[in-house]
Amino acid sequence: MDKETLKRRLLGEFSWKRLVRSLIFIYAFFALYVFFMADRMIFLPRPSSYPDTPDILKLTTADDLQISAVYLPNPTATYTILYIHGNAEDIGEIQPLLHHLHSLGFSVFAYDYRGYGTSQGSPSEQNAYRDSDAAFTYLKEQLGVPPEQIIAYGRSVGGGSAVDLATRHPLAGLILESSFTSAFRVVLPIPILPFDKFPNLDKISQVNCPVLVIHGTADETIPLSHGKRLFAAAPEPKRSFWVEGASHNDLFWVAGEQYGEALQEFAQLVAKTQSPDE
Repeated sequence: MDKETLKRRLLGEFSWKRLVRSLIFIYAFFALYVFFMADRMIFLPRPSSYPDTPDILKLTTADDLQISAVYLPNPTATYTILYIHGNAEDIGEIQPLLHHLHSLGFSVFAYDYRGYGTSQGSPSEQNAYRDSDAAFTYLKEQLGVPPEQIIAYGRSVGGGSAVDLATRHPLAGLILESSFTSAFRVVLPIPILPFDKFPNLDKISQVNCPVLVIHGTADETIPLSHGKRLFAAAPEPKRSFWVEGASHNDLFWVAGEQYGEALQEFAQLVAKTQSPDE
């Protein structure tokens, strides 16, 4: 048996119709795989960096799970930052940042997604929205913080929850740090699937509060172009803070004193927006 005969028996006769069917099958398999596995690929929780202590608050979600949170009240603060952290970190690891935000004159509330830290459950896009709702509700109903004094702050993947929250509740402001236009656009610059995760770019135009977009110019994980596009799509009033030389996980440190100045200037913008006649 010659080589061509063997090849035809193993692979069959070539035809455009067969090629198209094969491509459709490959695309359908890829789409189904991404659809069912995307949340596992997006959320990468690590073992908790902290134990449960009396300082760890327990919030009950709408589906009756317990997620962990911390609250740093500041009696002189006008605004409370609802901090929604990034991937592969928890509220134990970000304590230095939370205390720095507190020192800038804010009250600070941060929580762990389900599956992170000592929070129960498993993370997903929809569960992330439920968790942010639980945090917002706890701030409003248990701690007595009115929505017009809450600034949602989303870092990286946390930007998805922050943008979504700001489209559904009358917040004082929205801060996005090192976040993306959508989760899939980080990997695939063009939309080749009929679905996506955390479509921030589509939602941000619906936000009805001042917006601050922060991004490092050397971000190797989520390129600066994502921050630029989010800023362009955000409604006024808005501000941007591009941190020269900062990558994805060192922005706070690279920015130095300018970080605090940018947040305090944004708080002033929020106050001016709420009292336009002053």
